[in-house]
Amino acid sequence: MKLKKVLFPCAVAALMLAGCTGQKQGGDNLKGTYNVTLWVSEVAGVADQFRAQIRAFEAENEGIKIVETIEGVSESSSATQVLTDIDAAADIYCFAQDQTARLIEGGALAKLGKAAAEQVKAENDAGSILAVTGGNDLYAYPLTSDNGYFMYYDKSVITEDVDITNFEAILAKCETSGHTFTMEAAGSAWYIASWFFGTGCTSTWTTDNEGKINGVVDTFNDPVKGLAAAKGLYKLVKSTAHKDNSSVASFEDATPAAVVVSGMWDYTTASAILGENLGVAELPYFHVGEEAYHLGSFSGNKLLGVKPQSDAKRAAVMSKLALYLTGEKCQQERFDEFAWGPSNKVVQNSEAVKANPALAALAKQNQYGTPQGQIHGSWWDIAKVIATDVKATDGSDEQLQAALDAYAAKLADIFEVHPWGLVGNMAESNWSTNIEMTLNANGTWEITYEFLANAEFKVRCGGDWDSFATLKLTLPEGMEQIEGGNIKVNTAGTYKVVVDPVALTLVITAQ
Repeated sequence: MKLKKVLFPCAVAALMLAGCTGQKQGGDNLKGTYNVTLWVSEVAGVADQFRAQIRAFEAENEGIKIVETIEGVSESSSATQVLTDIDAAADIYCFAQDQTARLIEGGALAKLGKAAAEQVKAENDAGSILAVTGGNDLYAYPLTSDNGYFMYYDKSVITEDVDITNFEAILAKCETSGHTFTMEAAGSAWYIASWFFGTGCTSTWTTDNEGKINGVVDTFNDPVKGLAAAKGLYKLVKSTAHKDNSSVASFEDATPAAVVVSGMWDYTTASAILGENLGVAELPYFHVGEEAYHLGSFSGNKLLGVKPQSDAKRAAVMSKLALYLTGEKCQQERFDEFAWGPSNKVVQNSEAVKANPALAALAKQNQYGTPQGQIHGSWWDIAKVIATDVKATDGSDEQLQAALDAYAAKLADIFEVHPWGLVGNMAESNWSTNIEMTLNANGTWEITYEFLANAEFKVRCGGDWDSFATLKLTLPEGMEQIEGGNIKVNTAGTYKVVVDPVALTLVITAQ
């Protein structure tokens, strides 16, 4: 039975990296046939291009035969699918940069060997290197450097008399013309961050030498900079012109958009819809009192990951193939066919890339961007509610600050260790409180307890009942799991109960 792997807050202090720690490439003796599953973008034509690039890889590496199975899986959801069942996941998969940390922590990325890491560092831009770095090592291969956002606009609405650098002027034009200003807010931490980065707020995560996140310095609730950001965000979400999404298809809505904040992935569609009326620009300035703040953004990447392999020869071939698929030739081909923005420095300097208006706008916006390093997976759910909380206020300083402070409190809770404990119909518990277990140096929790016959119990993390459901149980004779999920004691005695929150196991042994 395959178990869904979920890391609860109580596990944060005990996280340990699992899986392969990196293997040397196998020299010249790599000939053979390899069955390889790849998950790539579901955009039409991408799978065919990857298949053609694999054929080119074979031509350049005589004796290596790749029998590929290619599936279209969104980069935004691939990490979740991988972590649900690593064994069944693709050997090589594309994913968005914001998933790097959880993939490293889940043991789903093979660490690059020394030669591969040196090649990646030499060929790609600094931001993309940051994106694949965990601790002192590299864990993935840069695929693009275009995972940021900027502004598409309809030049027949946002005409030359509108100051394209002024957020309030653009928003007012949308309101008076009956068009929308389309930008994700509620439910999207990625876009919300632009307001806070614009005022100089930071959210910087730290990692240990193995790539595990161990802290954060976050100033989104700063009473000056954070509050200014909240006031700018309030203008957007309270406007009658605001539409909460990031799709350029909004230009064709019944109430059409005049502006859509989106990224390179929408350039082809936006061009087809607006034609000569397509405008592309960096994000504008917003104003709070006498101060002007240029909207910031995340600047990020799409990446290619390799699942840890048990066979060293196969691991070497997977790394060699991933290097090729993210190399100069393949990145140039992806730009030519799909306008994907390259991370490869040679391709970035090509005349065609420099002439692309959307990439030019992205390059200008990236001057105000924050490179997206490793971010704890919980942050995305915590931060995405900021816009909803801001919209629910009356716009006063007091209520806006309270919304930001609520965010900060949730953020602080990530690194609080919540204990595991027994809970059941024992006299000390009676299904109401945890009988706290002891945290071991290796990150496991344990307790030795004398159970009476017919007792029923579970274990849980910090009062979270769902935590028990994630565990794979190993029970001794004298215990069984009964209908409803409780563990029942059939034979009274002393038992040792051990929970491993990383391996997601519960092991009980008679003493």
